Amino acid sequence: MKKPIAIDKADIKAFLGPGSRFEGKLNFDELVRLDGVFSGEITSTDTLIVGETAEIDGSIDVGALILSGRFKGGIKATTLVDLRAPAQVEGTIEAASIKIAEKVIFNGEIKMTTPQKIVADIKTKETGKQKIK
Repeated sequence: MKKPIAIDKADIKAFLGPGSRFEGKLNFDELVRLDGVFSGEITSTDTLIVGETAEIDGSIDVGALILSGRFKGGIKATTLVDLRAPAQVEGTIEAASIKIAEKVIFNGEIKMTTPQKIVADIKTKETGKQKIK
């Protein structure tokens, strides 16, 4: 995932607006915002923003997720899942860092993972070899 950036200053590369409906697989490499209805799989190494009007049913596997809408299914994020009011989530979340704001509704299971950088540093210490950049 690229360096974290302030969302208000971010250059959103795709925007699926309110009133839009999509079904299938969505893959992207840069910041995307979804405010419509989506059913299926979403995959990326970057950030997905899910607005208040969005409804998603399926699976999300991204670098970071900022969610304010409705979601049902499984979420995996490399770095962060940020649930913001009025989000409603039913399912599983697997991430290194999770933020849940007040008034968010969450029914499901959470699994905390180790951030990738820490795993790489631990492996480096165990082998005694330096990482090559």
